[in-house]
Amino acid sequence: MHVTRIALRSVWKGPFFVPLPAAVDGSAVETMARSSTILPNHVGRKFLVHNGKEYLPVLISEQMVNHKLGEFAPTRKPFTFKKSDKKGR
Repeated sequence: MHVTRIALRSVWKGPFFVPLPAAVDGSAVETMARSSTILPNHVGRKFLVHNGKEYLPVLISEQMVNHKLGEFAPTRKPFTFKKSDKKGR
């Protein structure tokens, strides 16, 4: 049996979220609250989540409910190998 996301936190505490301003004209909401839980009423809204350097756009879908906003804005740059020039050998 898999543990659901909602069961990871005490029932009496409820989900953690930061009160966000109302979206005006469908514009994105900038937030630094990466630990905020995505609630069902956020579905369809667009957030700009801070990753430590810039704000990354995140469009909330039904599958993202009960996850954290920070899960969808990576903070680290993926490693890539540098191509070396060995033409002189």
